[in-house]
Amino acid sequence: MTNKIKIHRAIKDISQEQLAQAIGVSRQTINTMEKNKYVPSTVLALKIAKYFGVMVEEIFFLEETD
Repeated sequence: MTNKIKIHRAIKDISQEQLAQAIGVSRQTINTMEKNKYVPSTVLALKIAKYFGVMVEEIFFLEETD
């Protein structure tokens, strides 16, 4: 699974820390998700999408190998 969290953060001009605080996780969690080393739970993915005001599918994508 890949994601566009970093792109959406850039659009809103917020840091990893700001996003982390807004959704109740650590900055390291945001960092590992952006590097595709951690796949978030459904609840966390929904929180991220809600924060950015988009659907989950606009941020998270399945790859051919998933």
